[in-house]
Amino acid sequence: MPIVFVHGNPETTSVWRPLLTELEVRGVTDAVLLSPPGFGAPVPAGFGCTAPEYRTWLVGELERIGEPVDLVGHDWGAGHLYAVAATRPDLLRSWVADCSGIIHPDYRWHPAARTWQTPGDGDELVAQMVAMTGDDLVASDDVPAGLAPSIAEHFDETMGRSILAVYRSAVQPYMRELGDRLAAAPRTRSLVVHTPADPYTMPELAPAVVERLGSEVCTLHGCGHWWMWERPAEAAEAMVDFWARG
Repeated sequence: MPIVFVHGNPETTSVWRPLLTELEVRGVTDAVLLSPPGFGAPVPAGFGCTAPEYRTWLVGELERIGEPVDLVGHDWGAGHLYAVAATRPDLLRSWVADCSGIIHPDYRWHPAARTWQTPGDGDELVAQMVAMTGDDLVASDDVPAGLAPSIAEHFDETMGRSILAVYRSAVQPYMRELGDRLAAAPRTRSLVVHTPADPYTMPELAPAVVERLGSEVCTLHGCGHWWMWERPAEAAEAMVDFWARG
């Protein structure tokens, strides 16, 4: 049974490195890593990098696998996962995702996202971020030191355009309506990774989302956005236990 990982913004598959190491120690060696177009993968001609297009992209990737998968999503990868779970739950055996606050009815986009959603200001912010070094990312955004160089290396103009497009396609009530569709969809066995120190996702909303979806929860106390770098062993243990009971 393949386990499929989808990362987010502004990342590549390197975001999973410490977690995959811990999973391999626990016997999980069949990981499939998917990079959304513009985020470590080329953008196909005609692909607009909008949230609905990413859902269609992920549906196509999972259909090609040919059997229901255990899907893991982080950041916008979690957003794409929620969209698939809301529309094509038949493609999933289970899902594991963080950032659950983003689909709560009261969610409000974080300041950087609201800037990206603003023409002019968002373009200027992206241009500044393209020029950042790994040290800049560590200092300004609390990116883990081991991950920051990879993010800086791959943060190019293509990724910048992809960021602007996906965020501008997801102004509210988009995420709120996605949460409603997911809550109304047939239930898929699920595990929410809850990181109370995540500054981007209003983590105080996560318990209500967990209850609404009937999910299990793995709470990583003190963890922020990049939990797979902060506490990979604890996260891997929770995931392996979750999959083993499926």
